[in-house]
Amino acid sequence: MMGDDWLNNASTRDVYARHVERQLEREIEAEVARVRADAAARGLRYARQIVLGRPAECLVDCASRLRPDLVVIGSPRPPRAKGLRSRMDPDTLLRGLVVPLLVVPYPR
Repeated sequence: MMGDDWLNNASTRDVYARHVERQLEREIEAEVARVRADAAARGLRYARQIVLGRPAECLVDCASRLRPDLVVIGSPRPPRAKGLRSRMDPDTLLRGLVVPLLVVPYPR
């Protein structure tokens, strides 16, 4: 048996996938709570939506419906930085947004 053979069983793989999804959900909820509290403390309106699809298209669609004053995204991570890679298509985003866009640089 190789080191990852335990994932070859479909039910085990599903259990593991649910575990990872729950962990990600907990991390997201903690970050959302922090942002919500920060926004409330500063008197800012804050909206959260979960959507499925291509990130740039989803963001353009949400921004066109919600009409925020500003859209803020992070810049792509530098090479070899830990974390998920962005799948944001900047051309779709820049051409489709009808509100200002702020790209926050990756912290160094």
